[in-house]
This record gives sequence, C-alpha cells and structure tokens, in this order.
Amino acid sequence: MKHRPEMPSFRAAQHGFTGAEKALLICFSLAIIILVGALISGGGQRAGSDAERTLAQGTAALGSATHLGQMMSPSGLPRAGGIDALAAAQPRPAPVAPASLPQGQADTAYDGAFVGAGGKAYPGNTPIDRIPPVLPSDGRKPNETLVYVNGINTDKAGQFASLQDIANHTGAQVIGIHNSTSGTFKDLAQSLGDKADVGKNPAVDQLTDTIYNSIQQGKPIHILAHSQGGLITSRALDHVIDRLRIEDGLSKADAQKRLGLVQVETFGAAAVTYPDGPQYVHYVNRGDLVPVLFGLDATRLGNLGAGKGAKVIRFNEFHWNPIAAHSFDDVYLPRRLPFGQARK
Repeated sequence: MKHRPEMPSFRAAQHGFTGAEKALLICFSLAIIILVGALISGGGQRAGSDAERTLAQGTAALGSATHLGQMMSPSGLPRAGGIDALAAAQPRPAPVAPASLPQGQADTAYDGAFVGAGGKAYPGNTPIDRIPPVLPSDGRKPNETLVYVNGINTDKAGQFASLQDIANHTGAQVIGIHNSTSGTFKDLAQSLGDKADVGKNPAVDQLTDTIYNSIQQGKPIHILAHSQGGLITSRALDHVIDRLRIEDGLSKADAQKRLGLVQVETFGAAAVTYPDGPQYVHYVNRGDLVPVLFGLDATRLGNLGAGKGAKVIRFNEFHWNPIAAHSFDDVYLPRRLPFGQARK
C-alpha cells in the first residue's frame, strides 16, 4: 500500500485583550467623551483643535496597543515570530526512537520488516530515516545509506550479521528489509512465485513502498540484494513502474526515467530479468548454481535481461559444497567494489 505523509494542520492564533490594551481602550473612550463634551459646551475652534489632538493621541495609543498585542501571547508572554519566546528559548526534545517489534518471535513475524541497529526489527510503516541503522564497527562516519534484502534460509539474526558485514566492508550505514524464512522448501516455493509474479510476499511489498516513496520525494536509494533478494528486487521494481503509471499517470518511458534515482547491486541473484531504468551492478559467481541455473547466466545470453546499461561482474570461485559457493558474506561481499568503480 502506498503510504502518504499526513499534511500538517494549522490553527489561527486567537488574541484576547491584555490588561494594557484594556487600560488604553478606557483612556481612548474617556478622550472621546471629553471631545464630545467640549463640542457640546461650545468650546469653539480651540476645543475642536484639542479634540483633534486628543483623538490623534488616542488613535496612536490604540495602534501601539495593537502592535503590543501582536507581540504578546494570550498569556502575556512575548512572542518571537509567532512562537512564544519562552518556548523558543527552551531546547527541543530529542526525537523519540520508533517502537521496535518484540524480540524472540517466529521469523515470519518479521517478514517485510525493517532491521536496524542491534538486530531490532521495525514495522514497515516506520519512516526509513527514523530507523537506527547498522554502522561500521570501527567508528567510521557513514558515507551513504544502503538497503539490503537477504536471500532464502536466512533468519533475522543471520540478516543482521550480514548488515554488519556490509557496513564494515563499505563504510556505509545499512538498513535491512527482511525476507523471512519458513524453511528451504517453502522458501523455494515462494521464490517460484516471485519469478512468476504471483502470490503475496511482504518483502516485495515493503521494498516496493520504500522505493516508490523515495522516488516521490526525489531521493536516491541504493539497494543490495542476494539470492532470492534479487528476485524480490526485480519484482518490486516492476511494481514500482506499475504504480508510477497507474497512480501518477506516467508513461512507461517516464516511469523508467524516474527509476534513475535507484541504484541496485545483486549478488548471486535468482532473477533472470530486471526492468530498465535503475543503475545496476550484478555479481555472478560461475561456481554458484543459483545464478547459473536460475539467474542471469541461465539463458546463456550474456547480459540480456540485466537491465539497460547494467554492469555484470563475473568471477570463478568453486566449492565442493554448492551452498558455500553461494555465500553472500564469504564469497560475494569480499569481491564487491565501490558502486561508481564497478560501473566503469
């Protein structure tokens, strides 16, 4: 579902009369009475002149009172730019950290949730810029934000370990979108559904919303995805294009152009095709059966389907254990290059 930020509400400030204003109004009223009395008693031209001066003085006093009222709050405190000066002088409270989901639940309870510092999970409707990110453990100042989508057979703790590895390797701050595991066979069945774009996958929905919201705000977003995470990313990007066309009325070409804000890196991904628009770097280990049998190398047609302008980096690392050859942390991440360098 599309999440739209709520528009702030505004109330017109209502000003009552202060004690000073009341006193000035009384003086002004007395001046009017004196003026009328002087005219009735036939004080002549001098009385008229005095009355004019009195009236002018009263009007000026009332103007000063009005100006004073604009500078004062209803409580009598001075205003600063429409805000009580006392409130403006007080330090603003620190932003309240978003509420995390309870720990220790079944992994499916975190499906599609954000994962941040300490391995805590946050509901999908949490603004991504409020989630405490995973930072490099050596204290480096992060140079960018990365969003990581994990593959099959990876629980929340396993994804958090990868988030920390990514932060340490790249120097970036990292936030995860969790693709929960229900066991190998169910994960594989879900992957087939992702390939056919059928069935519900909360990670797909969350990534779709995250990319779409970022594009709507004109902000770039940088995604890393491993294994089934590549399928999720491919499917989510297709859904973003659909939303841009249906909800925003864009042509397919214009929707793809808007996706130019998206940078995508895949590692041993199981997707065969990716939509044009984003900037891509794909890493393929020829010793990894996942991309060889189900991903970009399954068609034996080179970079066909990788996305327009994509860079595909292939390498050879064979293991007697096929699972080891597919490892994100041990095989793919150590070969990852800075995005700009990899795109050259």
